Amino acid sequence: MQSFNERLHHLIKEALAEDVGDGDHSSLSCIPSAQKGKAVLKIKQDGIIAGVDIALQIFNYTEPSSIFNIYKKDGEAMHNGENAFEVEAHIHTILKCERLVLNCMQRMSGIATLTHQYTEKLKGYKTRLLDTRKTTPNFRLLEKEAVRIGGGVNHRFGLFDMIMLKDNHIDYAGGIEKAIEKAWQYVRTKKPGLKIEVETRNIDDVKKVCAVGKGKVFRIMVDNFTPAQIKEALDVIKNDFETEASGGINLNNIESYAETGVDYVSVGGLIHQAQSLDLSLKAVVI
Repeated sequence: MQSFNERLHHLIKEALAEDVGDGDHSSLSCIPSAQKGKAVLKIKQDGIIAGVDIALQIFNYTEPSSIFNIYKKDGEAMHNGENAFEVEAHIHTILKCERLVLNCMQRMSGIATLTHQYTEKLKGYKTRLLDTRKTTPNFRLLEKEAVRIGGGVNHRFGLFDMIMLKDNHIDYAGGIEKAIEKAWQYVRTKKPGLKIEVETRNIDDVKKVCAVGKGKVFRIMVDNFTPAQIKEALDVIKNDFETEASGGINLNNIESYAETGVDYVSVGGLIHQAQSLDLSLKAVVI
């Protein structure tokens, strides 16, 4: 599997190619290619900043000799009127990278800000916040990084790094018991060490996993359970498996789920309901 930086560089390369095409003709037409300049990232909305390190990587990827001064670190509170960083490079580089930097940072800061709001609700509880695979195609790397910056925990990155037996897998496989047994044999023979999580739809499903999954399944997801139903499920599960609650969890009710003592709550809305925050990259004219 590629490292984070390898995947990031691929993302940067493809994003710039999509935007630049055969040339940034706006810059080429009116600015000498050798001319250097400075620009500052201006914050125009309160929240949690995310993507500063990504911006650094974008500029360094495009022009390794660029000078990058950071004023706000990822995960810090940001306020309207503050500056996040200043960059000095060839003006063509600054203008070429401008939109990619803003697209990444605005989106990431929105996700980090929303994630932070959720994690603030969990203070004092043992429950931790997970993201999901409900992400923008080809942008998952940075959306999940924004969740981490905001204080959340990354769930599996994709289909390849964990087995999650969801409702459709279970139905196609012929039931929970068969799905677990087949997955366990697959892990033993083809992917040693790969973890198995199982989604349950009711308390009977929970009992089935507890009966056949010990030593095979590491986490049970209770999907669309009420807090009262989760407490009932936890009495059955005891401490034999990690537990995760999912479905219908939002800022207004997350504490009622945390009060059950469940290990994790997963919220797809951290990413797909986040709103981008207002940032701008402005030329420093000397």
